[in-house]
Amino acid sequence: MNLSFKNRLALHYMIATAIIMAVAFTAVYFVVKGVVYQNIDNDLSFEAEKHTEEIKVVGDSIKIKNKKEWEEREHREVQVNPVFIQILDKNGTFMDKSPNLKENELDYNEKANFGGSYNEILNSKPIRQIQLPIEENGKIKGFIVAAMLLEASKMVLLNLRNILLLVYLLLLASLYFISKFIAGRSIIPVKNVTETTNRITRNNLNKRVALPQNKDELFDLSAGINDLLQRIENAMERERQFTSDASHELRTPLTTLKGTLEVLIRKPRERAEYEDKIKFSLTEIDRMTATLEQLLLLARLDTSSKTTDDSSMPLATIIDEILSRHKNKISEKKLSISFKNDIENETLVPQYFSNLILENIIGNAVKYAKNATKVYISITQSDSKIICKIQDEGIGIKKEDLNNLFNNFFRSDALNHKNISGNGLGLSIAKKAADAINAEIFVESEFGAGTTFTIIF
Repeated sequence: MNLSFKNRLALHYMIATAIIMAVAFTAVYFVVKGVVYQNIDNDLSFEAEKHTEEIKVVGDSIKIKNKKEWEEREHREVQVNPVFIQILDKNGTFMDKSPNLKENELDYNEKANFGGSYNEILNSKPIRQIQLPIEENGKIKGFIVAAMLLEASKMVLLNLRNILLLVYLLLLASLYFISKFIAGRSIIPVKNVTETTNRITRNNLNKRVALPQNKDELFDLSAGINDLLQRIENAMERERQFTSDASHELRTPLTTLKGTLEVLIRKPRERAEYEDKIKFSLTEIDRMTATLEQLLLLARLDTSSKTTDDSSMPLATIIDEILSRHKNKISEKKLSISFKNDIENETLVPQYFSNLILENIIGNAVKYAKNATKVYISITQSDSKIICKIQDEGIGIKKEDLNNLFNNFFRSDALNHKNISGNGLGLSIAKKAADAINAEIFVESEFGAGTTFTIIF
């Protein structure tokens, strides 16, 4: 049975309510039935007790006193619901009865010897009987049985049952349509989500699902879909950014390579000229390879998290390894490195991301430092934070460029230092690596005097 979500919701609500109503109506019916029978039993007990006083016991014989007077009283009174009385001896043998029983007799119930009520049939009509013992000197001499017609009571209970059944069916039918209407209104936010997501394509990922006013499950669903759309949009943006960056950075060296090779094939040249052009082409290829590797690294950092790095290493060890890798450049520029570690205990940091951060920042310090100057590196601790400072005496950064320093391919005052190689991706990589481990990077710089980077782990 393929039902819509709205109809399934209405059906489930109706079934649940139908079960509750069935239990409630059944309870009402049996409570009323119990009250009716309790009232009849009370009346029968009263009549039986009252007529016990009109009984005389003579030996093993039990008779009704003044039976003629009882007959005359019954002729004078109009009895709407007559009470029938019958006397039995201790063995259940008939002894006497009320005149209104005429030729009929009430049945003896051996299980009710010590009092009890039960239903019987008298002259094809339902009756309610109660059977009480007749005692004398602590011994049971016989039983008095009182009975009353049940036709009226059963008719009341039958009408009650039919009314409850009819009302139950009418309420179920009404409940289905009401619950269907309510379910329809309840799933309006779901329809809005469906309509919005159907309108979203690759070119308009900026659309979002409207959040419901009530912060319920539908609110969580809408918010979750919006978060998913945001992640998809970010991924698409990273893809576009990567494509744009790659094409931007590779277009110039590819054009240069093409021009160089075209010049080489125009006419025969000397061996030395061929070697010079080939070396130049290989240098351009190496530069393109390095740029592509950095772009791919940036793409990985966009989707990575701290769980990518599951190993730690002392911060001082990472810095020593980086300085060792740059020792030729340090020696070439006659730089002096001042490394100060003010933390006595071993300070562990995530190895992979910390290496990316410090490799780029220390590499820049060495690259942009003036010849025969100092590079200062220090490690300190404040509460639970580890603070690493890297200061150079280099060319510095203009104040207006500090806000753009971590943007892809941005190089401050690049035209005035073309002799310094670079593509403007190093600090972007450092920033994204810092974000991955919740580290912070701060920059202070004075143009022409040097730059200080502060990394807080």
